[in-house]
Amino acid sequence: MKNVQYILIILLGFSFSNFQGQEAPGAKQGKSVLLLNGTAHLGTGEMINRSAIVLENGKIINVMNALTNTINNSDYDTVIDIKDKHVYPGFIAINSTLGLMEIGAIRATEDFDEIGTYNPNVRSIIAYNTDSKITPTIRTNGVLLAQVTPRGGVVSGSSSVVHFDAWNWEDALVKEDIGIHLNWPRFMKSSGWWSTPGDSKKSKNYMEKTKDINMFFDESLAYSKASNEGDRDLKLEAMKGLFSGDKTLFVNVSYVKEINDVINFKRKYNLKKVVIVGGYDSWMVTDRLKENNISVVVQHVHSLPNQPEDDIDLPYKLPKLLNDAGVPYCLQYFARMEQMGTRNLPFVAGTAIAHGLTYEEGVASITLNAAKILGIDNVLGSIEVGKKATLFVSDGDALDMKTSNVVIAFIDGRMINLDNHQSRNYNKYKTKYGLE
Repeated sequence: MKNVQYILIILLGFSFSNFQGQEAPGAKQGKSVLLLNGTAHLGTGEMINRSAIVLENGKIINVMNALTNTINNSDYDTVIDIKDKHVYPGFIAINSTLGLMEIGAIRATEDFDEIGTYNPNVRSIIAYNTDSKITPTIRTNGVLLAQVTPRGGVVSGSSSVVHFDAWNWEDALVKEDIGIHLNWPRFMKSSGWWSTPGDSKKSKNYMEKTKDINMFFDESLAYSKASNEGDRDLKLEAMKGLFSGDKTLFVNVSYVKEINDVINFKRKYNLKKVVIVGGYDSWMVTDRLKENNISVVVQHVHSLPNQPEDDIDLPYKLPKLLNDAGVPYCLQYFARMEQMGTRNLPFVAGTAIAHGLTYEEGVASITLNAAKILGIDNVLGSIEVGKKATLFVSDGDALDMKTSNVVIAFIDGRMINLDNHQSRNYNKYKTKYGLE
């Protein structure tokens, strides 16, 4: 019996040491902070070569050009000289399952996909895990916020926006239940695999599936207009915000026929806010997207072309095409192992810059553009007076994997601990091999 007890103790010790959560959240900002002499990329398309940024009580209270303004260091409790460093707004991981999945091979750690086909009442926020070991590794590349998003079914559920410095999901919450996620049927199905586009054939049940979606929205619209004094239908109740404009409909759709059908769908139900997620063929219908005020979350920048006739660099230059056409857009990192891969979100923007975007447009594509789509641009997404002090400082170019090195980060004015289990192991084995 004693042997069994000893084994249990050893196993528990192993579990706690290997599955401990992230670092404790930072202390509430109590003193004013001046970040001085850094190159500030504001997220608005503007840049200040020698900046002076003042943080106080969790807010940005001043953004100045240090070359044209007199700065009195004694006016501030803490002055951090960041000469030759770069300052950015916190990057935003839109349409993400961070905190909803830990280990793909272990079903018990997956909490992003509910059973059923139509689940608008499913709320991803209550499943969000602030003790994930993945999110600290994402913060080290400047990704400080995410839209926590459900997957699966036809209507997956409702997403919320969180930041990555919290004890629990209530503390992490930035904006609750902002949108409903719809997986539009595929009109064409490919017979190829990931490395070859293959042949595409029309789906036999596309019309049937879209008809089912229309029937569900018909019922939801009727419910939203009714008094509903009797029994409430939780699924239809969750849909009401789409028709009032309080919620956004995020539609996962890629190809031009499907995108056109989604545009017509928006018009049919007079939906106020619709965002296309994926939008591979969105460059073909930019006029219609602009006319109907539809934004695009570009999903597959780091990917191969889908069709043999496509330009070889189409995925890379799609953000540029949308930007030039005036279509609101932002970038998402989307691939297998999306959760841990989200650390590469800045480098997706770097690729888009290499294929046409200006540098500041690339910064905006993962900051202010995403904040506008999520409806949080009044408080986050850029370095502007009055907004939350959620930003970071990098030794090098944060959009370049060779030089990116985040050294300081703030969330709501709290200086956060950028340590994680990967950096601890890195430093541990540097010592072993004499690389210190």
